[in-house]
Amino acid sequence: MTTATVVGAGPNGLAAAITLAREGVDVTLLEAADTVGGGIRSFEALAPGLIHDHCAAMHPMAVGSPFLNSLDLARHGLRWLAAEIDCVQPLDDGTAGVLRRTVDETAAGMGPDGALWKALFDSTVRNIDKVGPAILSPLLRVPKHPIHLARFGAPAPLPASLLARAFRTPQARALWGGVAAHTFRPLHQPMTSAIGLGLLSAGHAYGWKVAEGGSGAIAAALTAELLALGGTVETGVRVTSLREVESSDLVLFDLDPAQVAGIVGDVLPARVRRAFEGFRRGPGAFKVDFAVQGGVPWTNPDARRSSTVHLGGDFAETAATERDIAAGRMPDRPFVLVGQQYLADPSRSAGDIHPVWSYAHVPGGYTGDATEAIIAQIERFAPGFRERIVGTAVCSTTEMSRYNANFVGGDINTGSKDPLQLVFGPRITLQPYDLGVPGMYICSAATPPGPAAHGMCGHHAATRALRQLGR
Repeated sequence: MTTATVVGAGPNGLAAAITLAREGVDVTLLEAADTVGGGIRSFEALAPGLIHDHCAAMHPMAVGSPFLNSLDLARHGLRWLAAEIDCVQPLDDGTAGVLRRTVDETAAGMGPDGALWKALFDSTVRNIDKVGPAILSPLLRVPKHPIHLARFGAPAPLPASLLARAFRTPQARALWGGVAAHTFRPLHQPMTSAIGLGLLSAGHAYGWKVAEGGSGAIAAALTAELLALGGTVETGVRVTSLREVESSDLVLFDLDPAQVAGIVGDVLPARVRRAFEGFRRGPGAFKVDFAVQGGVPWTNPDARRSSTVHLGGDFAETAATERDIAAGRMPDRPFVLVGQQYLADPSRSAGDIHPVWSYAHVPGGYTGDATEAIIAQIERFAPGFRERIVGTAVCSTTEMSRYNANFVGGDINTGSKDPLQLVFGPRITLQPYDLGVPGMYICSAATPPGPAAHGMCGHHAATRALRQLGR
């Protein structure tokens, strides 16, 4: 029987292990932490029964993942839930850009920008079954549905700032800028529209949903699926040398490229090693979880009904903060993402105490404390928030790296998503999962299609490994 070891039990490691196990491979999954999940873990620390997500929180890409949808994860307890509104970016005048569930609903609230919104997303969403699998695959492949993909992809290479000029209202520009800012890159740079377009398309097609009981429920369901297929999971096992795994026929690493280079060592071809050691990191995330009495008192009423609130002011302000963090400067008013998952999943709250998830975009490796800046940004759009806080849990960029070794300096995207790394991954090649060593592959979010809980990096890497075996 073919044997495989998967190192790292984030969503991609779990997906790789399941893909191999489904084909009869004897799989062992090794995880350095005490629990599996990587970026999809949850915790209960601020109050009994109060559930916070450690990292990934809203999952439009996971809900639409072809790999996850090939599994019956509902039998393992996974259930997706949605709030009334998906995303809001409030402005200082009390208005907001509002992302509603469907293209038509969102466009209807955009006034003169409604027609442009429909032009950008209507065709893609109606044909998501054709476009979605291509979006969640390596980009340098011949697509099965080139016309539909071209309609989605035509604006993707554009800087987000250029596309923003096409919107006539500050609310639509702000909403677009906040979603595009998930790239963690200056919005005037090429291809910063790509991730924003992908997130918005997936959101309209599937919703910005959360996992009932916390994102850890995704990891639990995937683990249960792997065990049902005969796989083995070992936690608290940190792999530091190739000697620990080289007896397996296949080895897949759900690790950032520098860690892979450190483990594989001189066995790695020199050109691959140079690329992995020179892998470019992105800016960081500074995270604060709050226990809040009665929820957040947003000035904008739609923000009170939304699972996600982006705090960056208008488009110009969001763009300025992303330029600052890319240049290593901490802005006075950082871009802040706020998660109110409890509005979709009331089971996460403890009575009238609600879990509020937040993180600020900060320079990579930022050593300061952004807690007050985050509170001030929320207070800016929700006066009285500070008085409602009954508990906090802070995770700095350093602590983020300890929580997940792939998140170097707080880089939760596992590398800069500049054009080259977004398209190719850690090195320029048509086979982004190959290490150049027979039987060894990288399957982390450093590879295409990149971050999120979709598991597609792991699935594609494992499929490549099986193909190399002639299966």
